[in-house]
Amino acid sequence: MTPSPDAPARLPRAVLRHGGARCAALCAVSAAATAAGLLLPAALGRTLDLLLADAPAVRWVACCAGLVLLIAVLDGCAGVLTGTVDARSTAWLRRRVTGQVLALGPRAGARFGAGDLVARLVGNAAQAGTAPAALTALIAALAGPVGGVVALGVIDPWLAAVFLVGAPVLALLLRAFARDTSACVADYQRVQGRMAAALAEAVGGFRTIRAAGAEDRETARILAPLPELSRAGHRMWRVQGRAAAQAVTVAPLLNLGVVAVAGLLLAHHRLSVGEVLAASRYAVLATGVGVLVGQLAALSRARAATGRLAEVLAEPAPRYGTRGLPPGSGRLELRGVTASRGGRTVLDGVDLLIPGGTTLAVVGRSGTGKSLLAELAGRLADPDAGEVLLDGIPLRDLTHADLRHAVSYAFARPALLGTTIEDTIAFGLTTPSPARIRSAARTARADGFVRRLPDGYATRCADAPRSGGESQRLGLARAFARGGRLLILDDALSSLDTVTEHQIAQSLLAPGTGPTRLLIAHRTGTAARADAVAWLDGGRVRAVGPHAELWRDAEYRAVFGA
Repeated sequence: MTPSPDAPARLPRAVLRHGGARCAALCAVSAAATAAGLLLPAALGRTLDLLLADAPAVRWVACCAGLVLLIAVLDGCAGVLTGTVDARSTAWLRRRVTGQVLALGPRAGARFGAGDLVARLVGNAAQAGTAPAALTALIAALAGPVGGVVALGVIDPWLAAVFLVGAPVLALLLRAFARDTSACVADYQRVQGRMAAALAEAVGGFRTIRAAGAEDRETARILAPLPELSRAGHRMWRVQGRAAAQAVTVAPLLNLGVVAVAGLLLAHHRLSVGEVLAASRYAVLATGVGVLVGQLAALSRARAATGRLAEVLAEPAPRYGTRGLPPGSGRLELRGVTASRGGRTVLDGVDLLIPGGTTLAVVGRSGTGKSLLAELAGRLADPDAGEVLLDGIPLRDLTHADLRHAVSYAFARPALLGTTIEDTIAFGLTTPSPARIRSAARTARADGFVRRLPDGYATRCADAPRSGGESQRLGLARAFARGGRLLILDDALSSLDTVTEHQIAQSLLAPGTGPTRLLIAHRTGTAARADAVAWLDGGRVRAVGPHAELWRDAEYRAVFGA
């Protein structure tokens, strides 16, 4: 699949559709506030004429007071609706982008960087969420000048004609401002993303940084883009300041022209004093470029942020099929599997067959593609060529639910997600039971140290002190609790002591019925307990056979440093 070229255009429309009724309500309230604002100058002018003529004006004074109160109420309602629309749009965008990132898996981090993804998900999503309200506010802000020009024409066509002479200049200023602001904001957000990516790398490697005494150097590396960020920010504010200054220069001239013509018309008795007052107020509304500049700036920031989110959503996510798994023992087959990483072919035409219920250990030197093979075997990644089959069904054809129920994983450095230890082991289970969780923990030799924690299985995972081996045992318990017909251990025994590894291997590899097991192995003991060993060398399967037979080859022994 290739990224959709029109994804950046679809996302803003999708955000607006999601807002739906709330956006419509905000638009109605804003339109009503604008209409009340347009009626107020006419009401003030009529009131002034009545007062100057000593005529009764109580009703018109009350009308003016009512319009002022109505505008205040509508502005308050618009503020509440704006906050609601912004919050709901931001939440919707974050859910959608988070789902896309999780669907993309490791490819998302490789494509964008973990820190940049966080910046997009947190900062850019919040800015993009303001787009519906910003667009509504811009439309309302445009309605003010348009209504002001129409009102000037109603008072006297000459007043509207004077204003329209300078209107094209204002339109060109706003067009140039919108174009320049979008470019500046996009540059600013890109630099922010780079800084966030560098910070995320430093946080992940803080022990290495501290051990090397490189705190100052890393601080300098993270903050290195600050001058570029500053330049982008200054450009953005210069553009806005220049637009505001130009508007301030043009708008008073137009106001002065309208008031001057209104004065001449007053002198010729074509306008009343109240109509001159109204005309002066409508001229201010018609030249409300300052409001438009602010709304355009907000919309430009939102559009730039939406574009960065659309880049993530445009990445093609894996598609799942509609077929279910037939009854079977977990027979796994790789046919002509080729896969690349970073432009380098890591696996090249790999063919493997693991009979159901048996154990295959995969060994090889570093960089031969063992972990990539483990990813492909359970469809955490897709091959560039060839296919992977489970009980005769290509993994691409399986439904998401069938695939994930059938395959369990344990990793060398497991991510222990969940609030408590029990949540961590039960992660991914639809209906976890305490008995199942504790049985899995006993199989992984984790039950003993978990019970010694202050609150046992109810201990918060973040508060539970544990070694690397204990973390691996929790990851193994999670995989055992999930069950399924295929168990993949990606170097998941590497941090265990020899005795614990032997105990777990005895339970895991005991003869009899059980899931098919694919082990990425670095120790001879693990390879020796497997039914067969696949020896990877240079991205290809060099040999498959029992460990005892392969051990006769000196190059195979060298893989283990023997």
